[in-house]
Amino acid sequence: MSKSELIAEAQSNPDITGVTSPVVREEACSLATVRRVAAMLDLEPDDLSLGQALPRGWHFMLLAADTRRSSLRSDGFPGLGVPMPDLGLPRLMLGGRTVSFHQDIPIGARVMRSSAVRSIVNKTTASGPMAVVTLVHELRIDAQPEPAIVETQTYLLLPARAAGSGAPSPAVAPAAPIQATHMKTVVPDDTLLFQYSALGFNSHRIHVDREHARQVEGFPDLVVNGGLSTLLLTEFLRQDLGVTPVSLSARHVAPLYCHRPVTLSADPVDGRWLLKAHDDQHRLAVELEVKV
Repeated sequence: MSKSELIAEAQSNPDITGVTSPVVREEACSLATVRRVAAMLDLEPDDLSLGQALPRGWHFMLLAADTRRSSLRSDGFPGLGVPMPDLGLPRLMLGGRTVSFHQDIPIGARVMRSSAVRSIVNKTTASGPMAVVTLVHELRIDAQPEPAIVETQTYLLLPARAAGSGAPSPAVAPAAPIQATHMKTVVPDDTLLFQYSALGFNSHRIHVDREHARQVEGFPDLVVNGGLSTLLLTEFLRQDLGVTPVSLSARHVAPLYCHRPVTLSADPVDGRWLLKAHDDQHRLAVELEVKV
């Protein structure tokens, strides 16, 4: 069953539990951290300076959780902005995210972040018990009443794999060749995954622990962070196409893997942009709709 099918099944006739109180943190959109994001993306760090607008999509560095190491989930995921519940479901996948950019955040600004679990939807599906957890984040410049950025994230919490199912799945035949107006190929490597995880304080083991990814989760290699996949697409839009997003909606369909080529594609559609990330077999992994 695909991610989208799992979400749809869980949200039909759901059992929705309570909403958590927001976790409020003061963050610094520091020049030093912004320059490290640029270095990770192989851009010139010295091209950025105080007072410039933070490139849209780079706000991931302001969503890091400060979950204590002793309180991490068994898979190492700390949550983003707010601790992620375990619920006895040790596997986690990003299902999607929406982001609205209402105002640019100046580099060097003080940012107030409010993060909360909006809902937890429990369900027993044909594949077993699962939960859909939705987080919402608001970023405000100083003490402004209206948020500059609002991001909502949806995660799937899944049971452990059955014994003996940790081996990688058999190879699947490649999909049809990709056709798009604009295309670009990138190859995420261990260094990129490590730097992105470090900048977001994300210790989810599928991104940094190859043995865990393979033996426990059953993936063929380290998994590219869902947020990193989105960032690669928005950077393709920003750097290669010169487009500034007003809002975006991402749907994560399948994982992407370290050291395997990822094809980014972009097409203008009715005043919007539709971007996709495909794996090395041309299969769709991420779909991103952008309003400009």
